[in-house]
Amino acid sequence: MTEKHLICLDLDGTLLTDEKEISPRSKAILTKLKNDGHEVMIATGRPYRSSEIYYHELELKTPIVNFNGAFVHHPLNNSWGTFHTPLDISVAKEIVEACDQFQYHNIIAEVRDDIYFHYHDEKLIDIFKMGNPRVTTGDLRNFLEDSPTSMLIHTEEQQVAQIRKHLSDVHAELIDHRRWADPFHVIEIISAGLNKAVGIQKVAKSFNIPKERIIAFGDEDNDLEMLDYAGTGVAMGNAISQLKSVANTTTLTNQEDGIAVFLEEKFNIKIA
Repeated sequence: MTEKHLICLDLDGTLLTDEKEISPRSKAILTKLKNDGHEVMIATGRPYRSSEIYYHELELKTPIVNFNGAFVHHPLNNSWGTFHTPLDISVAKEIVEACDQFQYHNIIAEVRDDIYFHYHDEKLIDIFKMGNPRVTTGDLRNFLEDSPTSMLIHTEEQQVAQIRKHLSDVHAELIDHRRWADPFHVIEIISAGLNKAVGIQKVAKSFNIPKERIIAFGDEDNDLEMLDYAGTGVAMGNAISQLKSVANTTTLTNQEDGIAVFLEEKFNIKIA
């Protein structure tokens, strides 16, 4: 066999089709590579509860990176360790306080798999309910009891830049923030210095796989560090242009089996 590689997969817009499914072709090639001794892992901005279904569907036995690196653990092996780097609760409450000067729809705090909504919002609760989290609604300044893994500010498009500027001006050393892809006008906040690359680095080290044998696939700005870090960073055909410019190569879109096409060629495998 070729030397062992670590294959890192973003979920939305990358491994998953627009219907949020793993295509049969992608599944077949990833299963084949796993059986050949390579390691396949997921690195996503999603919490574990809404990525677990895909972890089990692929029958993975690797650690998983969730919340863009703020939570890394091994679902099948507690002794591997759990790396959870939440935002300081006082910073989280300061951010809620500061948002009062801006217009926004809601602020959501996720403490691993529990969710806190600043305002009750059926539509948003519906989006986040995959995996049956415990949901608490009410002013986060009063109801949030633990340091959150991640915070989301849901706002209008024209408010995004102002809020992000405030976050950078006031909390630059403590937090990192990104904007979700359209159509969501959501600002996502995690503790400073975290990203998917930080997570996959820990996993690669535990498997003793050097950087040059890491292949990472992604489509959005939360994949930038991971693709930059990997020996082979592969942008999906539907990826943002900024990601394509840091990637080593671009494959087809998530609707065209981009991952499978790249891996079949790279490992010279033809799945009938």
